[in-house]
Amino acid sequence: MRYTLLIIAVCLMFTACKKDKFTTAPQIKYKSVKPNTFQAGNTDRDAGPVITVSVTDAEGDLGKPGKDTVKIYVKNLLTGKIDSTLEFPDIAAAAHKDFQGELSINVWSLMPPNNPPRPRIDTLYFEVYIKDFAKNKSNVIKTDDPIFFITP
Repeated sequence: MRYTLLIIAVCLMFTACKKDKFTTAPQIKYKSVKPNTFQAGNTDRDAGPVITVSVTDAEGDLGKPGKDTVKIYVKNLLTGKIDSTLEFPDIAAAAHKDFQGELSINVWSLMPPNNPPRPRIDTLYFEVYIKDFAKNKSNVIKTDDPIFFITP
């Protein structure tokens, strides 16, 4: 009897501590940034750094085009300003209950202007979060890996 109660208590503790993977507010997790260097003056949008995050949402109310589009918020931690509010891609056909996927964010347009006073290398980090159609804000993640902005 004593061991039965102990086993039940341990099982309840493990199930109570388990974090639900799918929540009403979207959840994002940092995966990578590639490439991690960017040369000032580069005009090739495809050469820009891409931040990849994984996304989960219980309702799947993400990425439908229209008047009320889901937004991706990207903040440059060097400047401290939210540099961009990007539209979530159209995933209406794939969005469903307990949605899980990856999101790639090209930050080419968020790179600093090409007018620094001297040659240098800046280390850039970004914060990212999203809001779904119900205006539920996801957790805020920070890029773990820096982007090196090289000014010749």
